[in-house]
Amino acid sequence: MQTDKTTGTTNLVGNIITHVTTLVRKELQLARAEIGENLNTAATAVGVIVGGVVLTLVGLNVIAAALVAALSAAGLHPFWSAVIVGGVAIIAALIMIKGGMSKLKASSLAPTRTTENVRRDVHAITETTNV
Repeated sequence: MQTDKTTGTTNLVGNIITHVTTLVRKELQLARAEIGENLNTAATAVGVIVGGVVLTLVGLNVIAAALVAALSAAGLHPFWSAVIVGGVAIIAALIMIKGGMSKLKASSLAPTRTTENVRRDVHAITETTNV
């Protein structure tokens, strides 16, 4: 009879180890997938920032052309139209840069689903061992 208890306990411990190993492996796979998704989001945000920087450079070029036109010509019409176009380009660029920067916050890159799953798993294991 003692052998049956020992065999049962050995099987139980073996099953627990197998389940915990499987659980850890699956959580690592989820973490990898989630980090990959977050890196894709970050790459998109970097693309938006680069687009904003390019528009900023275009806006600065237009404003520079407006200044040149203002110095070389006595008429205000080409100057004001170039300033308006350049100003709009810079405003659009700043909006794009701000949007991209907000997507690059460290909290948005963290694997939140994996963290929550690990918390639940730890809670479930501690409840099971306390019974």
